[in-house]
Amino acid sequence: MNKILAPWFLGEACHDILQQLVNKRMVSITLLTLTLLFGPSMANAAPKPKYFVDETKLIFDALPGATAYWGVHTRAGYRIEVPDNWNGDLVMWAHGFRGTGLELTVDNHPLRALLISQGYAWAASSYNRNDYDITSGVQSTHALLKRFNGIVSKPNKVYMTGASMGGHITAVAIEQYPNTFDGALPVCGAIGDYALFDYFLDFNLAAQQLGTGNSEFPVVTAEYIGLTVPAIKTGLEAFPGTWPFTLNENGQNHKSLTEIRSGGERPNFDEAFAFWNSIPSATGAGNFLFELGLGDGSLPRAPGQATQNVNTVYQFDNDPNLTPAEQDLNDNIARVTADPQTRRRNGLAQVPRISGDIGIPVLTLHNLGDLFVPVLNEIAYGNRVLEQGKSDLLVQRAIRGVLHCDFTAAEFSTAFIDLVQWVELGTKPEGDDFLDPAAVADENFGCAFTDGSHALATPCP
Repeated sequence: MNKILAPWFLGEACHDILQQLVNKRMVSITLLTLTLLFGPSMANAAPKPKYFVDETKLIFDALPGATAYWGVHTRAGYRIEVPDNWNGDLVMWAHGFRGTGLELTVDNHPLRALLISQGYAWAASSYNRNDYDITSGVQSTHALLKRFNGIVSKPNKVYMTGASMGGHITAVAIEQYPNTFDGALPVCGAIGDYALFDYFLDFNLAAQQLGTGNSEFPVVTAEYIGLTVPAIKTGLEAFPGTWPFTLNENGQNHKSLTEIRSGGERPNFDEAFAFWNSIPSATGAGNFLFELGLGDGSLPRAPGQATQNVNTVYQFDNDPNLTPAEQDLNDNIARVTADPQTRRRNGLAQVPRISGDIGIPVLTLHNLGDLFVPVLNEIAYGNRVLEQGKSDLLVQRAIRGVLHCDFTAAEFSTAFIDLVQWVELGTKPEGDDFLDPAAVADENFGCAFTDGSHALATPCP
């Protein structure tokens, strides 16, 4: 995901001036690949894609005082950089969604300059497959760690870091290999696994039902984008052409429902709803979140329908008692049940579930206004960790940003430094409480760890 949506991941400036995501490229997003999150091509089908690595693109120049290594291992490209004054620790990097193309590519670690200056080595894999293939990311990254042991030597400590889909990979890796990593930093991560895909389903089905009086899944792509979505917008806007800024009663209800389903009442949501429902995308302005509902709901390694809303109770406010309008929506919205085999806990055999059974310090970052990978992921992850009795090992931080993976250099660097100190000194850093709805709804939520300006976000009071 972050390959398109977070240009700062591609930057290599020194740690105190890492490029921020505040970038006008954000409004030129191409959704043709991102819509494949729910596309039929994600199902297991023959023949298997013939992925490849262009080894000439792996070559990179080491920073002063460091040595660069690159190559192909277990059919995945990799990059490694080791400072001359190596402190013995290694930081792994898991990149985000790359679409479904056949070429496999590698990112440098976004904290590269900071890491090298502080004596840390880093390593990053292309994975041996593209698509939303978490298993490939986990296995290729683990294989690269073994490759690092052979090229350099076995590190003293290993930190697992990743963003967006790479956050999902990070959270799975530390559970699958509990004795391998010493600390983890998943940022803007899809760490709620299937909860994210259910949210895409909820946004679209509710928009259909409230905007047109009907809802269905799956949809026919051409008809949905060409006919249904325009009808939805007409049915939700107060006046012709005012979607998503001025809404009628049904539109306001849909907006409120989206806020609740994406993480609850919180700062920056108004700006987020307007932005994510108005930006240009593959099929036209304002279609971004609608495009995420295309396809048949299948995912790699998990044949069959993977999303569901069969037990979801849709509400427009926090009162558990349903109003007549809420009851009408729940009675009439299309209900979808996931195929039983898609959500079984089969380790890496399918799309891996995250249990929250962590054994190392984990620190997360998330933008409050991100509606692509929203903060519902932090809530889901926090609850799972709580259920496992491991909350003492989790720190979560909210950042006042509207975009996806929009962190300043100070925010990201501070998070890593705090994680390291936690691992090495045993002092747990401060965080935010995503599991307290009243705290999340407070106008000051996200201010404690926001360090710098963020496009479109309302500044802290």
